[in-house]
Amino acid sequence: MKAGVIGVGYLGKYHAQKYRAMEDVELVGVADIDPDAAQAIAKENGCLAFTDYRELLELVDAVSVVVPTSYHYAVALDCIEAGVDMLMEKPITTTVAEADEIIEKAAEHDLILQVGHLERFNPAVEAMLPSLTVPVFIESQRISTFKNRGVDVDVVLDLMIHDIDIILNIIKSPLETIHTVGAPVVTDFTDIANARLIFENGATANVTVSRISRNNTRRMRIFQPGSFINVDFANRKVTTLHLKKNEFMANGMPKQDIVVSTFPKGDALNSEILHFVENVRNRTVPLVSGKEGRRALDVALQVIEQIKDHQKLGVYAEDMSGR
Repeated sequence: MKAGVIGVGYLGKYHAQKYRAMEDVELVGVADIDPDAAQAIAKENGCLAFTDYRELLELVDAVSVVVPTSYHYAVALDCIEAGVDMLMEKPITTTVAEADEIIEKAAEHDLILQVGHLERFNPAVEAMLPSLTVPVFIESQRISTFKNRGVDVDVVLDLMIHDIDIILNIIKSPLETIHTVGAPVVTDFTDIANARLIFENGATANVTVSRISRNNTRRMRIFQPGSFINVDFANRKVTTLHLKKNEFMANGMPKQDIVVSTFPKGDALNSEILHFVENVRNRTVPLVSGKEGRRALDVALQVIEQIKDHQKLGVYAEDMSGR
């Protein structure tokens, strides 16, 4: 299989390395508008360098698209025109309308469109799935220290969209309402946000993200009838608590079986790209197809829009008007 990478910035260079190391995959080339970056990554991986990605599309079967989100739509259309399968980094596009169009066109041309929601390939996430029954309440926290990267977008698209994707995948009910709060603190975009997602079946998810903390925390707690699951993403650990029927402690609380599972450090990006390669070879539907990427984007954009509406009326707007 002949592969390429479009965009070799911080994340794209790792895509190139993964393809280069895979058996039965030839990394033909990389493309970037920065010629120095393209040449450096090409030299490192023994492949061709391009500043015009359309020249690369003529030589490959599949590509990773790792350019800024605002360029996803245009690059996707060129990939479809060239008949090239795509692993599109998240979010899929900047608008739902753009996502709908590339999903439809990719399907018309029988092309693979996979969206890079990396956390789906986190060993801890994969390990919790067999323990899920009917989640009724989910609490998610994704808190990180400030990094001068990815700050050209809202923290909802930067971080929260990961958890939105996971939650929409495990709650098998349509989303009914969204309640949000959020604020810009360091950048011109929202840096800290909370969203409460309420589903038609009554399940609720409370999602908090921040990129201005002094510490890093990534965890999800899932409550369901008779059991509780705590997922520690950063430490790849899953704690599952099952309540015993008809067995009680002295205080009346049901006795519990507690299972703690830990996993060695994995390589989620490598697993994601391997999954993409298998889908290209076998013409199978990705775990995170365009449909799932579009669904997560839709909810994320609703969260962003609601936060903006609140900011226009709230304390932040008053503060800005007084400067």
